[in-house]
Amino acid sequence: MGFKIIKFIFFGNYFIGLLAVALTIESTLQLKVPFNSLNYYTLLFLAPIVYYTYAYMGATNSQKTQNPRTAWYAEHRSFIRVSQLLLSLICGGLIFYMAGSNFEAILHLPLEYWMVVGVIIAMAVLYYGLVPVFFFNLNLRNTGWLKPFIIGFVWAATANLLPLILLKIEAGTDVTRTTLWYFLFVKNWMFCTVNAIMFDMKDYAIDSNNQLKTFVVRIGLKKTIFYVLIPLLITGIISLLVFANIEHFPPSRIFFNLIPFVLTALVAYSMNRRKKIFYYLIVIDGLIMVKAICGIIAMQFI
Repeated sequence: MGFKIIKFIFFGNYFIGLLAVALTIESTLQLKVPFNSLNYYTLLFLAPIVYYTYAYMGATNSQKTQNPRTAWYAEHRSFIRVSQLLLSLICGGLIFYMAGSNFEAILHLPLEYWMVVGVIIAMAVLYYGLVPVFFFNLNLRNTGWLKPFIIGFVWAATANLLPLILLKIEAGTDVTRTTLWYFLFVKNWMFCTVNAIMFDMKDYAIDSNNQLKTFVVRIGLKKTIFYVLIPLLITGIISLLVFANIEHFPPSRIFFNLIPFVLTALVAYSMNRRKKIFYYLIVIDGLIMVKAICGIIAMQFI
């Protein structure tokens, strides 16, 4: 029973929804801005579930032998279809309600806010290649080495940009983008990019057969770990220490913010051996949750 619940949470992408909420709460506390509405947090939790589940909607019984995740979707195909419809309707209802309640504020959003939302939506649509091919044929999932940077950017924008836009819409609150905001945005972007590169390692054989030139396919597993992941993490640690010194962070805050980087480096070092899918879903994705929790705890020492 316990293992079935674990499968439901991680295969069903409910953990991804929790990650989106946790990162947003972390960013909100770090920037010392008001929290968003409950409607927004509900939408923020549900939308990633619907979005990430879309890729597995076509799973069938004939694909059961490929991997446990595909097998789970094939086995629960009827439930997934009903769940997707229900969650999509809830998301649509929340968007309709929030748009109707704040229609005037949305119309008067600054142009730069519209541009940010447009870029995020465009990346989300192009990630699955949802634009009809007679316009142009582009699927960001097949861009190889560029894919993790796109994923990292969308997650950073979700945590650091969308909450500020919704604050402007729902409460009329303008938040000045300070040096701290830029640092936190880049830190989230880099951390989630590293996480996405690590996650690509599980699909090394499939990507290689499909000639998808991810970092792992291009340069190999060990070189990806030692020439890409570890240098990015060391750069992140040095940047954090330099910024913390400039901003006079207390030692306790520095300590808790360093924990996710150190743990990610240890996990990256362990990736030279093939892992089971739950390792990627629980441990690697779990590093983002650890980052959010550590960031929230660190803010209690200011």
